[in-house]
Amino acid sequence: MDYKEKLNELLLTTVRQNASDLHIGVGRRPSIRVDSVLIPLAKEAILTKEDAEGLVFSLLSPDQKDRFLKLKQLDFSYNYEDKARFRVNVYIQRGFMAAALRVIPSQIKTLEELNMPPILHDFAKLTQGFVLVVGPAGHGKSTSLAAILDEINHSRTDHIITVEDPIEYLFAQDRCIISQREVGQDTTSFHDALRAILRQDPDVLMVGEMRDPETIATAMTASETGHLVFSTLHTNSASQTIDRIIDSFPPEQQGQVVSQLASTLVAIVSQRLIPRLGGGRIPATEIMLTNSAVKNLIREKKIYQIDLVIETSVQEGMMSLNRSLVNLVKRKEISLEEAEAHSLNPAELRLLLERG
Repeated sequence: MDYKEKLNELLLTTVRQNASDLHIGVGRRPSIRVDSVLIPLAKEAILTKEDAEGLVFSLLSPDQKDRFLKLKQLDFSYNYEDKARFRVNVYIQRGFMAAALRVIPSQIKTLEELNMPPILHDFAKLTQGFVLVVGPAGHGKSTSLAAILDEINHSRTDHIITVEDPIEYLFAQDRCIISQREVGQDTTSFHDALRAILRQDPDVLMVGEMRDPETIATAMTASETGHLVFSTLHTNSASQTIDRIIDSFPPEQQGQVVSQLASTLVAIVSQRLIPRLGGGRIPATEIMLTNSAVKNLIREKKIYQIDLVIETSVQEGMMSLNRSLVNLVKRKEISLEEAEAHSLNPAELRLLLERG
């Protein structure tokens, strides 16, 4: 089998079927994910050990192959001719090679096209502060951040620097200078890139993911010193995000972290992509803005009370996840079953729906 040719066939099928992901693994047919559902490609043969290895190695450059065999896993981006880009993770499972490929659309969509709340436009007008977009893997965090950054790109004259692992969306520079750095290729780590970044005259920073306390601390310091910093975390809500950030530091440093968070944090957007009744997916969002009440709760470490502030601050532009889900159900965008499945508090969700 010509594995490079077979790989191109699979990538083309993924793009044509409007799938979000392609999965390659031993003992099963290649599978694609469409509207959150995994679908085996019925016309494809079940992959053997040799097939999976051939397909995985077709994705890798010689240097990437060496690193993969050493590390047993590797993140990188992959261009399929001029048709599509993919974020790829190759890994070992039960001694066999496997790969997960996420489609990265070539066009950066606007916030309107993504059906995101209008208040996110306000984040593109900020000149300083710390903005986080959080949620489970595969629920559009990077896509939402790309939309905000591209809005800045078209409306301001700033220097935007991104640090990503790997680079996902490629920005076409408009009014801004945009420097995109890929971990592994352009820098050794998020932390190393951020340590040097303040000497590169940035206005806006985007850190693909905050994976360790050093990266979090440097990002907060950058936002303290007059920069606008965006990043993501794999957390489920605003309150959980704040707890996760504080708890990632040793007890003796937590006081300083709490103080920095209270002074730099501007907003946390938590999002889920919910299967839409008419096909496709639509975001449900929780939006927390750091007003004086939220800042005080952070300083007093009463993070558990933030959910109540979000629920009672709709007039300020805040939104609880349940209220967002209820709105989508009422507009007949999503089913009640999907709303309950994605809610962190289904009982409260049903109560909100009953109240009308």
